[in-house]
Amino acid sequence: MSTIEFYNQHSQSFFDTTVNADVSELYQPFIECLQQNARILDAGCGSGRDSKAFIEMGFTVTAIDASSELASAAAKFIGQPVLVCRFDEIDKTDQFDGIWACASLLHVEANALPSTFATLASTLVANGVFYCSFKYGVQERTHNGRSFTDANESLLEQWIQGSGLHIKQTWVTTDVRPGRENEKWLNAILIKTSK
Repeated sequence: MSTIEFYNQHSQSFFDTTVNADVSELYQPFIECLQQNARILDAGCGSGRDSKAFIEMGFTVTAIDASSELASAAAKFIGQPVLVCRFDEIDKTDQFDGIWACASLLHVEANALPSTFATLASTLVANGVFYCSFKYGVQERTHNGRSFTDANESLLEQWIQGSGLHIKQTWVTTDVRPGRENEKWLNAILIKTSK
């Protein structure tokens, strides 16, 4: 089973366990880099939890997800369409002030992450901000039918080489979902270098 198939089959339970997870403290370092009315790409929006929060803050949000079932659930939740597409299928003519990739790039194979970062970065305006998060570690693994790529600071640095992105800050947090307190996450704010 592929990761996308997993989410299509388990979309409701995933939605239910993530939609109310309070990750609001993660928003601050991201939104403080944005102007009012900024355009945000929610890359791998999952339940739509973060898209909804950003819409309510007054931002213009484009939400995408590779799982058609999750995209459908998220669209109902946020009250606007969610585009079904993978990161490498993004319309490169789109231009965003910020990209939010919360716990989504971790499903991309490590060897594909440099090109994925470059593709997403190409849709960012100069000095645009890019938030991403990965489970903290150095391995690639499969868990419950989903593939995961873990990251630490040096791996992230390698993956963004040549993408036009540089690391502004990284920090480690614990999972906010009940029973997951032992799981650590690497969070990063990346900035697109102005040409």
